[in-house]
Amino acid sequence: MGEHTTPTFPQEIIAEYAALGIDLPALFSAGHLGERMGVTVVEASPDRVVGTMPVEGNTQPYGLLHGGASAVLAETLGSIGSMLHGGSSKLAVGVDLNCTHHRGVRSGLVTGVATPVHRGRTTATYEIVITDEQDKRVCTARLTCLLRDAPAPAAG
Repeated sequence: MGEHTTPTFPQEIIAEYAALGIDLPALFSAGHLGERMGVTVVEASPDRVVGTMPVEGNTQPYGLLHGGASAVLAETLGSIGSMLHGGSSKLAVGVDLNCTHHRGVRSGLVTGVATPVHRGRTTATYEIVITDEQDKRVCTARLTCLLRDAPAPAAG
């Protein structure tokens, strides 16, 4: 369902993770749920994360984009931004998500853009704006993630 494209990353982030032997596209993907829903991460940096999701296959009984699908897109993009902000020594764990649904969408592709509201040492908050193909706002979400220390790499 989802396209398997490689998101673009800033060069310094690619270098940081490559030095650790970490596959960035796999680490900062939409995960299994996002793949089932067709989420594609297009661009990723601590300052801006962009992703898309098809409406088809993600609707509620009235034929409109499901609010939970918008929440999945929002949490995916905000979590990626938070992880990139925290760097390779941190894990981002969502602790609060709210979504305001502005208009219904019946077809096409929606695009989410996550931008930081707060980037601290222990938390990161991102606003995620989801728009339809006519650039009309469908949903506004806010995600706050706790930044936890990543587990130390296994020895040997």
